[in-house]
Amino acid sequence: MASYGGVGAAPRIIVLLLLVVALGLGGLIWFDYLGLIDVKHTLSPVLRLVGVTAPSKIQNAEDPLLLEKERLKRRVEALDLRTEQLTSREKAVQQKEAEVEQKLAALDEQQKALAEREKSFNDSVRQYENRSANLQRVAENLMGMDPHKAVDRLVAMGDQDVIDVLRATDQLAAANSQTSIVSYWLSLMPADRAAAISRKMLKLQPTLGQPALAGQAGQGGP
Repeated sequence: MASYGGVGAAPRIIVLLLLVVALGLGGLIWFDYLGLIDVKHTLSPVLRLVGVTAPSKIQNAEDPLLLEKERLKRRVEALDLRTEQLTSREKAVQQKEAEVEQKLAALDEQQKALAEREKSFNDSVRQYENRSANLQRVAENLMGMDPHKAVDRLVAMGDQDVIDVLRATDQLAAANSQTSIVSYWLSLMPADRAAAISRKMLKLQPTLGQPALAGQAGQGGP
């Protein structure tokens, strides 16, 4: 084998091969450092022979998962916060609905009470109107009778009914511009009954002709 400068070719080839291997390993390590490739764990036995320890890649290998887990954790926390907010709003809405329902119920009760009062008032008005019409008819009938028969009818009534009929009679006479026959009826009644009715009429509500009635009660004629 030819030699160059006293050194054999074989040693030079070995040196060149070692140099190529060293350069290759150095390049791989450099590329790994740059993040282009990952050969440290693959070549870790060889690197340990030359005193180089490959750094642990467990953390690097788990980094994508940790980031994803962190994202998921934040999303879960955001969802939990959103759920709490929605729950709080739902409770507030339910409370408002309960308050509104209570107010509506109170309004319904007020409307029912008002309707009952209005009905009662209308019933009272109708009863008053019916009684007024009945009293007017009774007064008209008595005015068309013989005075003695009319007084007999009146004496058979209660004091309040007599008073109401006499008032209706006064009103009819005033409406027709006539003299009321009430004083004559009272004069035909028993004296004590006529006096009692006259006192009640004056005490409750004086009407047309009543002052004269008190003075003529118990007399024998109009």
